[in-house]
Parts: sequence; structure tokens; C-alpha cells
Amino acid sequence: MAEKSKILIIGGAGYIGNFMVEASTKLGHPTFVLVRERTISDPEKSKLIESFKGSGVTILYGDIYDHESLLRAIKQVDIVISTLGTQQLADQVRIIEAIKEAGNVKRFLPSEFGMDADRIHAVEPAASIFRIKAKIRRAIEAEGIPYTYISSNAFAGHFLPNLMQENATVPPRDKVVILGDGNPKGIFVQEDDIATYTIKAAEDPRTLNKILYIRPPSNVLSFNEVVSLWERKIGKTLEKSYVPEEQLLNIIQESPVPWNFFLSFAHPMFVKGEASNFGIEAWFGVEASELYPELKYTSVDEYLHQFV
Repeated sequence: MAEKSKILIIGGAGYIGNFMVEASTKLGHPTFVLVRERTISDPEKSKLIESFKGSGVTILYGDIYDHESLLRAIKQVDIVISTLGTQQLADQVRIIEAIKEAGNVKRFLPSEFGMDADRIHAVEPAASIFRIKAKIRRAIEAEGIPYTYISSNAFAGHFLPNLMQENATVPPRDKVVILGDGNPKGIFVQEDDIATYTIKAAEDPRTLNKILYIRPPSNVLSFNEVVSLWERKIGKTLEKSYVPEEQLLNIIQESPVPWNFFLSFAHPMFVKGEASNFGIEAWFGVEASELYPELKYTSVDEYLHQFV
């Protein structure tokens, strides 16, 4: 058997990064996590770092804003995966510079983990995020760095636990508000499935310089279909109210953070259908569940069952 690639995860203590670290170790990769020294002073993060160590993860202390420590970390690995959050997306140019200087990285996976940045027409505040992601893609390509971009679509954990109802912590049992007419197909993927597909793709020659789209067939559903699944589970028909697109655009502009962000990401997927309205052509992309049919992913139906 070929030796597993050494993987460095930058942002491993963050939301999706946590899943990525777990998937990397489970799939047998020597796994490294770049951690800022001040992170260990946070009790929650410190506990997480200790759990990483217990899983055999190598902790490298450094920072993307400290070029030398970043370069040292990158020189120890084969693959770099960034899971940095929204505030640091633009600063990934520092990772690109260090990868270029190091010269040993076989693949870079920048922080995307949403809809395809080159195929989305979002309104603000989401539009700025997609512009930054696209700009990072162009910087990677300009430097000739081998890459894989991950288009994972909607995190199940962000959209399904409350069926996108404002200020709700559980799915509704009486009334539901639906954006648009509820008919465009969205795509929902559980976070640990996103991480597993990402790690599998990270050293796969079939994903080199391509976009990996995570579109599990049974999870490509309109919002009306998701509501219908939920209704069947609870044995009850919900009272539905629909928010026309024009009204939604006004609500986005008037809503406070973070609800405005959430709605501006939901708009292109669930109102415009832009996550699923194009075919995946072999010259630019591949689909994860087709590439890895041996992986059993969590369906939306199975995911919703925990809330019954």
C-alpha cells in the first residue's frame, strides 16, 4: 500500500476544521494542525487541542500571520487544507505565498465548503464572501499550485435542525416559513460526510485541479420536499407561509448580523436554485458520491429523524 499523505489543516479548531481533523485521522493520514499559541489559553479550544493530541495529531504552533512558522509547518507535509473562517478568507494569500516558497506541497484545498464561488450570483453580504473565494482561486491558479476546490453546498447542521426558521432551535411543529416558492433544489450534506469526502479527494489524482461537488442524490431536495419529509415524520401537516423573492431581498437588507448572512446564502440556493441548476462537466469537476460510492452518507431523511 502507498504511504498516506501528510495533511496539514489550518483552522482545525474551527467549526468545519474540527470535522476535517477527525476525518483525516480516521482515514489514517499523518495529521498536523496549525495552532496559534494563544488558542490554548481558551479553555474550550484547549480541551479540543488535547483531544487532537489523543487522536495522534501533531500540533504545530504557528500563525498564518507569522510567515516563518507557517513555512516551517508547510514544509513538513504533502497536502494543505484551509478551513479558515469568513474573516480570514482573504488572508489565505499568505498560505499561497508560503506554499509557493516551500515548493513541496502536492495539493492545496482552500477554505470554501459551500456553493461554487464561480457559479453563484449572491446579494450582499454573501456576495463579498463569494468574491473573496473566487479571488483566492485565481491567486492559486496564477501561482500554478495544484488544487482541489470543495463545493459542499449547505451544511446540514446549519439548515436542518430548525428548518431555517428564525430564532428557532428545533424544527417547527405548527407553522413553517418557506423562502420563495420552495421548489428549487438545494443540497444538504452532514458535516462529517463533507470532511470524509474532502480527505478522500485530497490525494486523489481524479480531483487534481478540479472542483469536487458534494451532491449526494437523496440529499438534492427542494425545501418543500424537506418540509414534506418532516411532516411525514411527525404525522402532521404544517401551516405554510411563503416569502416572495422581492420581500426576501428587502428582509436581507434590513436584518441584523448574522441573520442577514444566513438569508443571503440561502437566497441563491433555495430561491434561485443555483446549487443544482448546472451539470458537472468532466473538464472542471467531479461529483463526490459518484467518485466514492463505497462511502455511506447520511440522508436528509436520516438526519431529521434525530429531532422527532
